[in-house]
Amino acid sequence: MLNGLHLTVLIGPGVPVPPPKAVTDALVSAQVNTDKERTGFQLTFAVGKDSLLLNALLPAGYFEPLVTRVILIVTAGGLPQVLSDGVITRHELAPADDPGKSTLTVTGEDLSVLMDVVQMPIGRYAGMPDPVIVGVVLARYAVLGIVPLVVPPIFPSVPLPIEEVPTQRETDRAYVRQLAAGHGYVFYVEPGPAPGANVGYWGPDIRLPLPQSALNVNFDAHANVDSLTASLDGLAKQLVVITVLDPVTGKVPIPVPVPTLNPLRPPLGARVSPPARVVFPPGLAKLKPERAAAAAVGIMFGAADAVAVSGSLDVLRYGRVLRSRQLVGVRGAGVAYDGFYYVQSVTHSLKPGEYKQNFTLSRDGLVSPTPVVVP
Repeated sequence: MLNGLHLTVLIGPGVPVPPPKAVTDALVSAQVNTDKERTGFQLTFAVGKDSLLLNALLPAGYFEPLVTRVILIVTAGGLPQVLSDGVITRHELAPADDPGKSTLTVTGEDLSVLMDVVQMPIGRYAGMPDPVIVGVVLARYAVLGIVPLVVPPIFPSVPLPIEEVPTQRETDRAYVRQLAAGHGYVFYVEPGPAPGANVGYWGPDIRLPLPQSALNVNFDAHANVDSLTASLDGLAKQLVVITVLDPVTGKVPIPVPVPTLNPLRPPLGARVSPPARVVFPPGLAKLKPERAAAAAVGIMFGAADAVAVSGSLDVLRYGRVLRSRQLVGVRGAGVAYDGFYYVQSVTHSLKPGEYKQNFTLSRDGLVSPTPVVVP
């Protein structure tokens, strides 16, 4: 417990339950990393020669990879938040001669890792558009508490069985992400909002304008971050030119530049960095019009951000838990870098009496288009 901050750990095959007191007493640190595609966790336990973890639980398979499910919940200000929900993928023992220095480290990923352990021999989805295929694939994991949230693409395409049959030769996670990439979409499994519940999101990387509490730097007593660094990458932006065939003869190639703006993302920078490179992706001219349009929209949705911010904070000082895949404001970094950003990734580091976070933010350009940043 840290002034209203409390970590709850649930472990077990099938339905995770509170662990034995020997497990919670041996826990020395917990780390959770969340980015655009997955969530990973790591638990470190202090063990000794007479430890129950070494002599009973570990040999009995208590931390069995791909079988044992772990849910981490942090309670801040009376509001519980599920940080991660996944399965153990490996554990590592580090014995030491000094008493109390031996550790057992347990590492795992979110439940989407279970979609990546079986490579399908051949899966066929005759007459199914991509959103339906994703729904069918995710339905296999409903028993794990994964509820699919599938957003239909702007340019839907229903393949005729006499012309094309979508075929899966990859694992379920690889195939779903392959379908997402064709539309500029993302796929990830978001834990929560309740323990044991998860959302399998397949859709555009939407950045809703609901910012979290601002990150303040150079604000004297009102500063709430330990460190913050901002940068601009002049080579991040690129101009993509696709080639289509003229509709009359179907033989004359016509170059069409794709805008670098994403219509589903609010403009976070008033001075957007210009493209520094020109790219001609191959193979689009042979696609059907709806497939080519979907590929063009996917390129727009996948436009890279040129401005990046990284830093660290103390949750107690910040006053809340910073979450990834949302917006947050930055104040005190100067006119060029102040404003709102998209939280790309967050690493939670919890120890007894300490809760810190490392974060990475991004946006499309310099100078905020909004006059003020909400505190």
